[in-house]
Amino acid sequence: MKLADTIMKLCQANSLWPMTFGIACCAIEMMGTGMARFDISRYGSEVFRPSPRQSDLMIVAGTVNKKLAPVLLTLYEQMPSPKWVIALGNCAISGGPFKVKENYNIIEGADKLIPVDVYVPGCPPRPEGLIEGILKVQEKITGIRHPIPQNRHPKSPLKKIKGLRVK
Repeated sequence: MKLADTIMKLCQANSLWPMTFGIACCAIEMMGTGMARFDISRYGSEVFRPSPRQSDLMIVAGTVNKKLAPVLLTLYEQMPSPKWVIALGNCAISGGPFKVKENYNIIEGADKLIPVDVYVPGCPPRPEGLIEGILKVQEKITGIRHPIPQNRHPKSPLKKIKGLRVK
């Protein structure tokens, strides 16, 4: 039974199906993470799902307000188990710059509503931060770090063009 559990966890970790809950500027960075330069498909999270019933990873990217709270709860409850959540950006973690005494409408972090597994800070966090968050979820599932070597900053294809100066 132990071997079957290990294989199942490795399969789950390397085929995460993220559902985006992008409601602010962090969602733009999340979209950038799916593009060719950062290529999250090498980590098994290639296809963003539009439906919670097809997802096992929710990425909350942005400020959650009281009007959106029931929607977030409903989507989380519709996801099949096992499921994981990444809070992407300061707004999803703590309410961000909108958390002031006068603003009654902001939920101070997604973890007040649903259990969050990984926090990725930043305003907005870089795509490398989201990739690190996905690796942390995989590590949480399997107990080991992803075996593929990490290339932190891929070389720019623009460097190959003669006469173009790129730092």
